[in-house]
Amino acid sequence: MATFEHDNIVPDKESDLSKTKQVATMFDSIAHRYDFLNRFLSAGIDVGWRKKAIGYLKDIDPKNILDVATGTADVALMTEKMLKPSSIIGIDISDGMLEIGRKKIKETGVEKTIQLYNGDSADIKYNDNTFDAVTVAFGVRNFQQLEKGLSEILRVLKPGGKLVVLEFSRPKNMVIKGFYNFYMKSVSPNIAKLFSKNKTAYAYLDESIQKFPEGKNFTGILQNVGYKNIVNKPLSLGICSIYCGTK
Repeated sequence: MATFEHDNIVPDKESDLSKTKQVATMFDSIAHRYDFLNRFLSAGIDVGWRKKAIGYLKDIDPKNILDVATGTADVALMTEKMLKPSSIIGIDISDGMLEIGRKKIKETGVEKTIQLYNGDSADIKYNDNTFDAVTVAFGVRNFQQLEKGLSEILRVLKPGGKLVVLEFSRPKNMVIKGFYNFYMKSVSPNIAKLFSKNKTAYAYLDESIQKFPEGKNFTGILQNVGYKNIVNKPLSLGICSIYCGTK
């Protein structure tokens, strides 16, 4: 498996823990504020991004869906509402995030459709050809081994099944890019610090975005792993992108 620069970006460079364990610990520490900060820092735009990403699954009408890096189950819950599948399994490495997600699922009354488990993209505990679709929202940057995670997802997808990835990207317009970089490096971490003790989490967010192989680089990786019919759709002037690939 190839390695990429972002694979080595970690929340705490002084720590001896693996990226996976560091990211899990980081998200555990901000889980109680994660949803609020997402809405606040993105001015609510992230909700529309998720809806558009899920919309890319309508053509295949998936019945069994896996949501990798499910976090607090935002995408799982929205997918249940939009597509009404038979089953959604959400996996994440952060128990703190999963705990919040389970509360939201119970409050919504969809426990029979959505189940959440602790799980890592590098070792998905399901058989080959299990799911009609897999979603990953703002999670592929956190994979310790990008190609390994994408290969595992391909393995558990059924033939004809679709992967939909929603991930931050870097704007190409110089004016937008300058504002975006200022916001991510200076504004976002300091606002986050007001509501969460873990300022490091939002500094890591920016660094992991800067080093992530987005755009054509990411579609090339999907192709190398074995995905077909690959789509790359930039959103909001390139701040975020949707990627799709089929098995």
